Amino acid sequence: PIPELARQTPLQTARKEHLDWFAANGVNGLMDPIAPGVKPGSDTSHLALFGYDSLAVYTGRGPFEAAGVGIPVRRGDIAFRCNLATVDSAMRVTDRRAGRIKDGTHDLAAALDGLQLDGGVRVLFRAGTEHRAALVLRGAGLSPHVTDSDPHEEGAVVASVAATESDGGATAHAVNAFTRECFRILKDHPVNMERATAGLPPANMVLLRGAGIVPDLEPIGERFHLKAAGIAGVGLIKGICRAVGMDVLEVAGATGGLDTDMVAKASAALEALKTYDLVAVNVKAPDVCGHDGLANEKVRTIERIDAMMATLKIGLGPEVVLAATADHSTPVMLKDHSADPVPVLIFGEGVRVDDVQKFDEISAAKGGRGRIRGLDLLPILLDLAGRSEKFGA
Repeated sequence: PIPELARQTPLQTARKEHLDWFAANGVNGLMDPIAPGVKPGSDTSHLALFGYDSLAVYTGRGPFEAAGVGIPVRRGDIAFRCNLATVDSAMRVTDRRAGRIKDGTHDLAAALDGLQLDGGVRVLFRAGTEHRAALVLRGAGLSPHVTDSDPHEEGAVVASVAATESDGGATAHAVNAFTRECFRILKDHPVNMERATAGLPPANMVLLRGAGIVPDLEPIGERFHLKAAGIAGVGLIKGICRAVGMDVLEVAGATGGLDTDMVAKASAALEALKTYDLVAVNVKAPDVCGHDGLANEKVRTIERIDAMMATLKIGLGPEVVLAATADHSTPVMLKDHSADPVPVLIFGEGVRVDDVQKFDEISAAKGGRGRIRGLDLLPILLDLAGRSEKFGA
């Protein structure tokens, strides 16, 4: 609840006749993406939504970021999630997102990609959406057991990376060398010179976090006997889709930012349902608003999602089961993820319709689906679609 919205949530405030229609004609409930009281990341929660126990298989966010931006990760590679950021001459972080830089990021990435560090370590670096990027270190004797260089707050100095276990020394040495090279190369890069002239914060540093190796996941097609596709604008979500064996469908206008074309995503999903059994559509924009503390913009974003739902309402066939939910809560008041449960609605033939009339956190709590985990959602949908397998005789 937000004071400027008369102590309602953005979902309660927004005009969303189509989301409410699906809620009124479906079954509703609350969902803990991981478990009650556990604050989810976007990666761990998506793994759960796709039917994987993230508490058992998760090895870090970096590999998903790397896969999402197109880096072919090999066994033994160490991958990191990155931010292009702004630091001063004392290496103090003044902007963790470099003003949410959009232009020139691929040129900056190209200046770092292919670096050779001491010990025969090679750098593979790619830009993602806005300030996001991914790094892979390739070489002998590397380990994911290191701390982050990202201090996770502005005003702090870029952290010196240290090993967290005995096998992390070579990786820590390589990351610290990479950090030094970043500042040397990026501080006078033409992209940053242009940004300085325009009064914009330069992207003169790369902050690393979430070191990990690619987990060994059974492909979703084998696990649930279906053909699956993912639609997303953000590299991380694309990477998770690829990691679990989904085809990633590129949609014109799907940016992962506030300017993303949500209706185009819905149209692409309807087309994909002609050849795929499962289509997952991610919309990042509400999360961006939550992190930036933009209550009214989050309301407008939800209303744009409602237009996307209108497209789905018109185009869905009677054989389709639809779920609408979130991978986590990002309250505007916190500007971060929280462990609050998220609303979930399920619509389709055979659903036991409850009395809920609106799609929001409070209304959904009264729904007939009750409270589930993210790990439960896909099996529930498969059962409603007549695709579940009997357990026992």
